[in-house]
Amino acid sequence: MACIGQYSKLRYLCAMKAVKQNIRHLSLEELTKHFETIGEKKFRTKQVHEWLWKKNAQSFEDMTDISKELRAHLAEKFELPSLKVNTTQYSSDGTVKSRFMTFDGHMIEGVLIPTEKRNTACVSSQIGCSLSCKFCATGTMERKRNLDYDEIYNQVAFINQQSEKTFDKKLSNVVFMGMGEPLLNYKNVLKAIDKLIANDGMAMSPKRITVSTAGVAKQIKQLGDDKVRFNLALSLHAADDKKRNQIMPINESNSIDTLIEALNYFYEKTKNDITLEYILFKDLNDSIEDAEALTKIYRQIPTHLVNVIEYNTIDGAKFTKPDEDTTQRFTDYLAKNRVNVRVRRSRGKDIDAACGQLANKGK
Repeated sequence: MACIGQYSKLRYLCAMKAVKQNIRHLSLEELTKHFETIGEKKFRTKQVHEWLWKKNAQSFEDMTDISKELRAHLAEKFELPSLKVNTTQYSSDGTVKSRFMTFDGHMIEGVLIPTEKRNTACVSSQIGCSLSCKFCATGTMERKRNLDYDEIYNQVAFINQQSEKTFDKKLSNVVFMGMGEPLLNYKNVLKAIDKLIANDGMAMSPKRITVSTAGVAKQIKQLGDDKVRFNLALSLHAADDKKRNQIMPINESNSIDTLIEALNYFYEKTKNDITLEYILFKDLNDSIEDAEALTKIYRQIPTHLVNVIEYNTIDGAKFTKPDEDTTQRFTDYLAKNRVNVRVRRSRGKDIDAACGQLANKGK
């Protein structure tokens, strides 16, 4: 038995030794140092780095302007895991939803939302979600793991390629409003954004990137301390704690008053735009009293905008959206009280790509 145990341990150690490093997890300096140790010229580093980030290479074989010998060396020393497009669905309104498979067989979804003025990528940050918001299809799924920063970047790069191919223009905006809670994958989300805005990445403006959170007060403050340059959206969806507790369990440990304090701290440190997201649910949060309570919250935060969002039905949830007259009365009250409000119509409902619907459904 001891011999069997020793053999198993030896096999385990050999297997561990054989694990290759993800080449996208090397910094530019580390990549440069590796090429120096094998006697490659300095410009090779730039070539490979561009393939990894600007050109979104899916394999070492894609790197057609470097020698076969060097490609073989890279394949021997490193791995290049990449998302694979599992399915793509096209909505009647032009929205495109993609289901991606990760290197370890999990599925995530990302959405391309085209309009006349902008093309936006709505991306996921986790595989599943742990917050269990009652109106969200992703909230019914178990959180499997966080996405690595290169997987998040890879997702945006794929959607950008779709945008160029389908609509002949690059992405203009990225919103972290897909599957998962971005602030519970804090380091990877920030590192992905760093690569998106870097000149050797996608060179996007941070002002064109919005991170949406269900409300993790501690991490909202951390964003302020880190002086991030992107915008922030809070998924509020109810203007008092009792109602918010019913639909968003996270509110029990992150009350509205706590979030107001955190958002003010964030703005004081960054001066970045803050948006409040508010889905209207029939007979739950759509009364004039609710609009009045929302107005009071708006007054306490340097909020850029309130997005009133129509509810999109999901399996197993009993919510419904209010009629147009109720929605109009609600938004009219906000506007008359000098709230900068906009009704955000959902896109991609026919392919389960709208707000709250991402749950790996579809063909």
